[in-house]
Amino acid sequence: GYDSRRPVVVDWHQEFAPAEMTALTGPSGCGKSTRLYLLALMLRLDAGRVELDGERVDDRSDAARAMLRAHRFGFVFQDAALDPTRTVLDNVLESALYRGARRRGSVETALRLLQQLEVGVPADRRPGQISGGQAQRIAVCRALVGAPDVVFADEPTGSLDPGSADAVLATLRQQAEAGACVVIVTHDPRVADRCDRRIELPRTA
Repeated sequence: GYDSRRPVVVDWHQEFAPAEMTALTGPSGCGKSTRLYLLALMLRLDAGRVELDGERVDDRSDAARAMLRAHRFGFVFQDAALDPTRTVLDNVLESALYRGARRRGSVETALRLLQQLEVGVPADRRPGQISGGQAQRIAVCRALVGAPDVVFADEPTGSLDPGSADAVLATLRQQAEAGACVVIVTHDPRVADRCDRRIELPRTA
């Protein structure tokens, strides 16, 4: 059976550079998403450390970690994780407003991203009646609206048709070209081929 005490990630060391897109690939159950959550400070390490710009950040308080995620990180969840009670625009703006950004400038950026990713949903609609692919593209807009220094994306193209996947990858590439570090968990070799670097993770014992 499954042993919850067994570490998922052991003896793993990687560096991720600005202006680079890296794919994390490997068989199901090898800890791809777990690594992403650890790097994004959403899970606590039992041992080891996470550094950003040469400074250790994993040992900071919950509040400090939350502020770091809000100001420096963008995260695309595998299931989009949109709030059905809020409009498409407010879902995209969520992280920017939490960060204290000015609404007007953030709205302009959000609308530009929604258009760039061809979401095709009115910004004032609530996300209850949209497709999974549209929801995922909205989630990508939400992750990028604050021009984060580091972008973590967990299977960002998993529910997308090829055209939509191309639009998402092109937008992530633009973010990297602007200087961001982009880390993508994917099982799709076509996505990995679009990245600058591929890290193949072994199956866990």
